[in-house]
Amino acid sequence: MAESQEIDILLVEDNPNDAELTQRALKKKELDVRLVIARNGAEALELLFGGLRPKVIFLDLKLPKIDGVEVLRRIRADARTKAMPVVVLTSSQEERDITESYRLGVNSYVVKPVEFDRFYKTVSDLGTYWLVLNKIPL
Repeated sequence: MAESQEIDILLVEDNPNDAELTQRALKKKELDVRLVIARNGAEALELLFGGLRPKVIFLDLKLPKIDGVEVLRRIRADARTKAMPVVVLTSSQEERDITESYRLGVNSYVVKPVEFDRFYKTVSDLGTYWLVLNKIPL
């Protein structure tokens, strides 16, 4: 992948079904999203520190190789990625995960709905907010 390629969302998600549903929900909203999927935390960090600059990162916490909390910790510790918006999009409702994510500087924490229709709407709304309504520095 070319370093200069503009990406809207880096989706860090190891569950292929959730990744596919996320892609479909964003396409259905007609956002024309440029999406890259990392299947584990190590791949996400490799992409980010290799030059990928997404407008927002949707980050699952329960990931193979390097978990989402550690990915967030490393994103916030590096000047190149420190200001990138990160949305935790996870099935975890654990208070310690929520607290630790906010302590590390997550911009939003969203629990993935189990029901198909609610999952679709949640992802669609997140895409609209982060890519259309939210303003980030250039």
